[in-house]
Amino acid sequence: MREVTESSGTTDASEGEDSPYTPRYTRDELIEKLGVSAEFAEKAWNAFGFARRSSEEKVFSDRDMEALEMFNASSGAMPETTQIAMARAIGQTISRLAEWEAEQLREIADDPTIPWTLEQMSEALGQIQHLIWRRHMALAIERHTDHSSEEKVDLVVGFADIVGYTSLSRRIDLGDLEALLGSFEDDTFDVVVDHGGRVVKTLGDAVMFTFDDSGAAAAAALEIHRLSESDHLPPLRVGLARGAVLPRLGDVFGEPVNIASRLTSSARPGTTLVDDSVATQIADDDRFYLKSMPSLRVRGYKHLKARVLEPHRDGPLSD
Repeated sequence: MREVTESSGTTDASEGEDSPYTPRYTRDELIEKLGVSAEFAEKAWNAFGFARRSSEEKVFSDRDMEALEMFNASSGAMPETTQIAMARAIGQTISRLAEWEAEQLREIADDPTIPWTLEQMSEALGQIQHLIWRRHMALAIERHTDHSSEEKVDLVVGFADIVGYTSLSRRIDLGDLEALLGSFEDDTFDVVVDHGGRVVKTLGDAVMFTFDDSGAAAAAALEIHRLSESDHLPPLRVGLARGAVLPRLGDVFGEPVNIASRLTSSARPGTTLVDDSVATQIADDDRFYLKSMPSLRVRGYKHLKARVLEPHRDGPLSD
């Protein structure tokens, strides 16, 4: 199988030797043509997740050269530390995705009824990834435009996690555990996206997400709990907090993240806790009922105010 892990493009026999996707450069030739320092090249290469070693294999195309020239030229507007952080985020994300995809493709290729080679499926999957990336990039740019040029944005941050996951993982075999986590992550993702939110990341037994709208976040939280009924999942717990967060490399940081995490850890099985900011914004929404509770004493917060979020006992009021 052709090596594709160290090239940002793919080649095809029909493209011919003069194609801009044809591999022409070794890693050392690429570094020389880019005119970057050996020290920075090694840092970036390592951040992308590749070993620091020379190779005579030509794996980089003219299109790769153009993209990396643009990345290198951004140093005037982007500090080196940010460039390396971006390279690390890309490398870690793509590496994990590639490992999982390679495992799945090898299983498919072992099926004698499948008419495609491993290389054909790999190239098709690469094209699909590019398609999905373009759509997500367009949506991300739109979100950043909506939030103006300010560094911090006002969002609802939420966590959903599986109650008793540690003890559960000791009682069931790895196959059942994998199926449980897959069902939890997939279905939670669907709920969040269907309500207009965005999944930030998965953390083993937890999913972190964000919403612009507090009402949508609350509705999603209540629906997430219903997954325990339909998918035979253990009880779940959810925490929601609203405030200014700092988006960085696909993640978000700030006090609402900490508060949402503490609320989730403090929630009883099958319940959602929300902070004052979320509670205030959904107080008049007849889909929800907010139940008072004593202030929480958790790590970093001696008197954390929270409410228990429940569906409205009489259902939404009619117009």
